[in-house]
Amino acid sequence: MSEWELLAKWTPKMLEGALLTLELLGLSAIIGLILAVPLGIARASRHWYVRALPYSYIFFFRGTPLLLQLALVYYGLAQFEAVRKGMLWPYLRDPFFCTLLAMSLHTAAYIAEILRGAIHAIPKGEVEAARSLGMSRKQALFFIILPRATRIALPAYSNEVILMLKASAVVYTVTLYDLMGMAKTIAAKNYQYMLFFCYAGLFYLLITLALTLMFRRLERWLRVDACQGR
Repeated sequence: MSEWELLAKWTPKMLEGALLTLELLGLSAIIGLILAVPLGIARASRHWYVRALPYSYIFFFRGTPLLLQLALVYYGLAQFEAVRKGMLWPYLRDPFFCTLLAMSLHTAAYIAEILRGAIHAIPKGEVEAARSLGMSRKQALFFIILPRATRIALPAYSNEVILMLKASAVVYTVTLYDLMGMAKTIAAKNYQYMLFFCYAGLFYLLITLALTLMFRRLERWLRVDACQGR
């Protein structure tokens, strides 16, 4: 069987793997963003006791690889009897849920730090203007600081999503047939490792291109200026 015939035969399976990769990426990016907002706000606080807990969280997840975190969630938690008898065990023994949890916690740490930097990049005059108009701290946070920080952080957030796409290649280690896992499984059947790993690389490149174009359009729609935080 020629290489083209092999690619044609296994392309549907590769597409299945690509869809699983996109599903994990999309869900983890959304959940991570939701988790990152309070973490980023706390990290930007002037009070050390407010910053301490999110700093510890961010330091751990940014300082250790995703592969280790995935192993701790999927293999490590199962070592505790209390976890195995707990109500969450049906989820924690599921590789998809464990992978989604690990990826979400991992990317939340990076997004929180991006958000912290964006909040600090907001000109102080804008915050002072909001306060002079009679806004409370909460009102200034939700109507001035967070919308402004979102625009500043968008380019860095788009980079983080793309980095998570590439980092997701490790999820095959917990028996998930994502894009990389599917390529490895198919290659093991016909010993065409170079062919299918290059094919998987093409899929990653196409997904990265699509994400780049999508975020570029979003930045134009929001009129994001690279120098707006200066």
